[in-house]
Amino acid sequence: MPTVSSKRRLTAGAALVVAALVTTTACGSGDGDGDGGKGAGYNAALDKVANASKKKGGTLKMVGKQDLDSADPQRAYYGMSWDFMRFYTRQLVSYDTKPGKGGTKLVPDLATSTAKISDDGKTYTYKLRDGVTWEDGSKLTSKDVKYGIERAWATDTITGGPGYIRQTLDPKKEYKGPYKDKGGLKAIETPDDQTIIFKLPKRNGDFEQFLAMPTGSPVKEAKDTKAKYTQRPFSAGPYKFQEYKSNKKIVLVRNDKWKKSSDPIRAALPDKIDVTISANLEENDKKLMEGDFDVDLNGTGMTQSGRVTAVSDHRANVDNMHTSFVRYVALIHTAKPFDNEHCRKAVFYATDFASLQQTRGGKVAAGDIANSTFPVAIPGHSDYDPYGVLKRKGKPDLAKAKDELKQCKMPNGFSTKLTARNNNPGEVDAAEALQAQLAKANIKVDVDALDGADTSSITGSPSVVKKRGYGMTMSGWGPDFPSGQGYAQPLFDSRFLNPTGNYNESQIKDKKIDGLFDKAIAETDPVKAGEVYKELDKRILDQADWMPFLYEKNITWRGSRLTNAYMSDAYNGRYDYVSLGVVK
Repeated sequence: MPTVSSKRRLTAGAALVVAALVTTTACGSGDGDGDGGKGAGYNAALDKVANASKKKGGTLKMVGKQDLDSADPQRAYYGMSWDFMRFYTRQLVSYDTKPGKGGTKLVPDLATSTAKISDDGKTYTYKLRDGVTWEDGSKLTSKDVKYGIERAWATDTITGGPGYIRQTLDPKKEYKGPYKDKGGLKAIETPDDQTIIFKLPKRNGDFEQFLAMPTGSPVKEAKDTKAKYTQRPFSAGPYKFQEYKSNKKIVLVRNDKWKKSSDPIRAALPDKIDVTISANLEENDKKLMEGDFDVDLNGTGMTQSGRVTAVSDHRANVDNMHTSFVRYVALIHTAKPFDNEHCRKAVFYATDFASLQQTRGGKVAAGDIANSTFPVAIPGHSDYDPYGVLKRKGKPDLAKAKDELKQCKMPNGFSTKLTARNNNPGEVDAAEALQAQLAKANIKVDVDALDGADTSSITGSPSVVKKRGYGMTMSGWGPDFPSGQGYAQPLFDSRFLNPTGNYNESQIKDKKIDGLFDKAIAETDPVKAGEVYKELDKRILDQADWMPFLYEKNITWRGSRLTNAYMSDAYNGRYDYVSLGVVK
């Protein structure tokens, strides 16, 4: 049985220190006493703008522990990638540049207005703005928008992005993408260069949300290098690529063909955006606090040691972000013995949720223990707690765990493999803590630490998962947009299972769950839809399909040079990157 390492004890101690410091800060004035007033103040960017400014110039310096999952708008699925893409991609509609919940409002971007929707709710019509151009000065047309969206169907080449648009516009999977079918997707019409019309087979109240994703970005066909497009996307926004070295460097410079008069959203304040990718998390935190960088690209919070220093010495530069992310462990149904729900339930009962919370930073810095598969802000969340996790305040029930092992005919336990990302702060620590916890129920776990940038092709590939013998995957998930569909469908709907870039990591194939999605999506009343999602949540928990363990918060560094910094709920508790500026 593994013992608690000195590292684990230090981690727990750091969590207590951060909790005490943040609690003290929250009770104080937040006026920046901790660092001589250089920052805008503790939590200055929550639901308001920190250092509001319209001044242009300078270089916005970002650092990230991992690269974009893809710079190709049709392939990206990481929230930080979507946030970053606001610099060089545009969509028909996008999210408003306002703090907090205000940022979730859809506003016109390439289009002159939000959609003109037919009475039956199946036809969406947009008119493009005048003066919209590509980085070479050529006109951006409705056909470019259509072509970009069609690329999402070329799933053997354009891998990894969300499948909402495909599922909605082509539920029978008849279209093969623009590389194989030159006739184009019949559900999208472009009667002229300024008009684009979408014809849905059936209603979907979230359809405009799909178009606001980078998946809805135009791509100029003549510049489409297919799988290599991620190496050098062609810009329609205020910035274009000067340099992109995978896992090392991204440099964006001004696109001199972009016109502010054609873009009501993007402030385009910095002259340059310079991103350094470094897997040294502690060093990244140190350099952020020393002013070498302004903001963390990934936006998933500081390391334990970084948190302590930042909160104690520089609290005016700290935001305690509330996110819509749920930290979870996917229990893979195709991996024995997790094809038996009693073996899956044994993991629920044997897990010490309180210890996982402490390992990741404690309640204040890491978030509340989760009972529902849905985050609190998304319709579908409820107080349903079939395993008594909240009742026991997160502590395990080993007697029930061993009883479930008997019911799944594994009374002496079993062995499995768990993946965790080594460049996600605290994830490997949490995986190792879970390893020690499950060992007490005779469930032997080997932890395989992966680079987060590779997970789309590893844990996102059912064939690779099977080949490597993985039984569990630890990760985190936030909503693509604020509804049950936007949060849960990629995770639990069997129709979203993909050979690569798969996020239904438990590999759930449940026709009842699929039917509940259809029922909720067709419901125009969000309250009634939420009740359907609660039913879906209950079924997933009752079957122990997927184990949530934390509703995430994090400690985020806000550089003293940053202007126009605010947390956007549209980007799951990150700053809205496209609005940021710097003091030169």
